Amino acid sequence: MSQYTCLLLIINPALRDSPAIPHAAALAKASGATLHIAALATPLKIFPLLDKDVREKARAAYLQDHRDWLTQQDNNLRALGLNVTTQVEWADDLKQDILDYVTEMQPDLLIKQVEHESALKRAFFTPLDWQLLRECPVPVYLIGAGGHALPRIIVAAVDASDTQPANSDLNDRIVEQANTLALQCDADLHLLYACDISALYMTDMGGLAVTDLMEDLQSTEKDRFFELAQRYGVPADRHHFVLGSPVTALTQFATQYQVDVIVMGRVRYRGIEKLLGSTTEHILYQVPSSILAV
Repeated sequence: MSQYTCLLLIINPALRDSPAIPHAAALAKASGATLHIAALATPLKIFPLLDKDVREKARAAYLQDHRDWLTQQDNNLRALGLNVTTQVEWADDLKQDILDYVTEMQPDLLIKQVEHESALKRAFFTPLDWQLLRECPVPVYLIGAGGHALPRIIVAAVDASDTQPANSDLNDRIVEQANTLALQCDADLHLLYACDISALYMTDMGGLAVTDLMEDLQSTEKDRFFELAQRYGVPADRHHFVLGSPVTALTQFATQYQVDVIVMGRVRYRGIEKLLGSTTEHILYQVPSSILAV
């Protein structure tokens, strides 16, 4: 039986060329899950400038245009044999409206297209995608600009450096979710650990650079990762120990291997870490691959 039974896709109806619908439809078709598409429209900036009667007519016409378009998408998907429901609504508080949908529907995945934000804007405002990564109670599948609609290559990005039970549990969830996606899409599953030796060394040794100790640390990290790969039964040609910062290493690997989906963990941050964002949050803007965050 498929693990995925209910998928929730959130779209901006103004972005009609978005790859989100084809990706969500392909996953629903492969898994046999129901697909609910919620098109959340934000009012145009010109609306408040219009007279009340004109404004109400403009709002109604704007919403009806989106409904007509989404009805056509619904018909096309049903013709493919998908079990689809759709709705178009105004979004007064986009993040909260999305979280309310998740609470009501309890989907297996929340699916949404990645929205690229500039570094300058991120310095002053927390992007919506980051907010969902931090607060959504279900796995978040953020669709990138590239990759196949039905994934062919999936990478589970784990962290073997921390042996605490909480990190081990997160690694388990990452691999479990990646394996589920791979099975339902008949995709190749790879396991990757991007090991930043310098960061680990600065943490463990207080910044005293001794080459021999760094080599020992690298060997230890590699052994931990290989043990992790063996525990999950990942073949030798599909687990990868890569040196470098996680964002850079994952970006290079995803490009080289034409990865469709990277499955990563997400944790709650506070203070300055929350302001700067996590590896999972920053990787959104570096790779064309989709990101499945658990």
